[in-house]
Amino acid sequence: MSAGRDGGNVIEHPARGDASHPTQHSERQLADQWARVRGRLQSEVGDVEYRTWLRQMSLGSLDGDELTVRLPTRFLRDWVRSHYADRLSALWQMENRRVRRVDIRVADAAGDTRAADGAAPGEPTAGEPVAVAPVASAMQPAAAHRPDFSRPDGSRGDPPRADDRGGEAPLDPRFTFDSFIVGKPNEFAYACARRVAAQPASVGFNPLFLYGGVGLGKTHLMHAIAWELAGGARPATVAYMSAERFMYRFIAAIRSQATMEFKEQLRSVDVLMIDDLQFLIGKDATQEEFFHTFNALVDAGKQIVVSADKSPSDLSGLEDRVRTRLGCGMVADLHATTYELRISILGAKAARAGIDVSAKVIEFLAHKITSNVRELEGALNRLIAHANLFGRAITLETTQEVLHDILKAHDRRISIEEIQKRVAEHWNIRLTDMSSARRARAVARPRQVAMFLAKQLTSRSLPEIGRKFGNRDHTTVMHAVQRVTELMERDATFAEDVDLLRRMLES
Repeated sequence: MSAGRDGGNVIEHPARGDASHPTQHSERQLADQWARVRGRLQSEVGDVEYRTWLRQMSLGSLDGDELTVRLPTRFLRDWVRSHYADRLSALWQMENRRVRRVDIRVADAAGDTRAADGAAPGEPTAGEPVAVAPVASAMQPAAAHRPDFSRPDGSRGDPPRADDRGGEAPLDPRFTFDSFIVGKPNEFAYACARRVAAQPASVGFNPLFLYGGVGLGKTHLMHAIAWELAGGARPATVAYMSAERFMYRFIAAIRSQATMEFKEQLRSVDVLMIDDLQFLIGKDATQEEFFHTFNALVDAGKQIVVSADKSPSDLSGLEDRVRTRLGCGMVADLHATTYELRISILGAKAARAGIDVSAKVIEFLAHKITSNVRELEGALNRLIAHANLFGRAITLETTQEVLHDILKAHDRRISIEEIQKRVAEHWNIRLTDMSSARRARAVARPRQVAMFLAKQLTSRSLPEIGRKFGNRDHTTVMHAVQRVTELMERDATFAEDVDLLRRMLES
């Protein structure tokens, strides 16, 4: 058995391919094995997936037959554990037969001594927070005097400023991390935004590119990042503006022959945030200036946060070099909201307003308004205002009355397929059960309700309806209609469920 030392530490493990004769390897040998494991993993999963989830792994220590791999956040640790733990173990056992178990942990508060890409112990890494200065307007000096301002947490002080269309305006105090409702469609983007707010210019997160449709929370997350940086122990200089405002400022600087001042102002900030980048498409000169500003800030270790309606690769019209640079960091999308997320958003909004909104109304709105969160919250605001002004309870009837124009915009011809889908979702059964031969009550009752609603809401004949439900006879449809009618007369709760489904389908 031989021994190897590096900095006074001795690490033991067997030579590759010989489990019966363990040898002592140096830290350098272990680091070489780690590099090969990472390389194989990257070739297997691909560059994009590797950069998103695995690039920030760092090597811990080898203790007996257990090897430790560290990640900077619990979110990344949990993801890697659930998706890559088995493959990591297999690759390590190929490299070092003594490794029987790979333990994936969050780096402790003191920080792991090994950087993700092999930095020597004691060296600063790109994942460490950069030095920050007081929050300032995007285009105003940091020392400029401002009136006392109330932050979202109730403390007083200078507000961060958002340099947007039409002039200076404070960031929206409603848009914080605490008020952002997290669900499956946005949890990754939320976690990325949290990471950037906690550690600007982290490796793999610069730039942070948020994309998604209208009203899904991109601007909310950008404001939340700015608020978090403003309220931290070391507040940062944040420049937040829309892409349109960036273009306007650049053109104004050219006209006034003040381009150097424009460049110096933007390149002196710690964090540059550009909203709705798609508006730079077709503006070649502005794109070039953005590209050079981007490079200057990233090279200086400063954070870039950008939002758009599409991913960098889909923003046709942007120069290739701009799209390539935007895609080299962390790209996070916000998907369309799910029914469960819309329920959570409406419930939180009603609770903050101190208004009692029944579960049936919330479910109705979550089913009917699916386009975006802004429209959903706007509808609830109208209901709350109506309730406060007229002292009326918010019921399904008043909801349809007050929101008739919004609901009308969602009108469409009702199909049997749509009825089947809604009923299946409501009772949490498979859509295929609507046409299956299963006769269990948990399936048969919803199927009967779907037949009843198809008879009530469509002009299809009984034989046509029967064919849509697995080629059933028209007498089966007649029996279903009769049975549901009888149950609605006897069971008020059942009748309310059927009525809710009907309202959602026809409103």
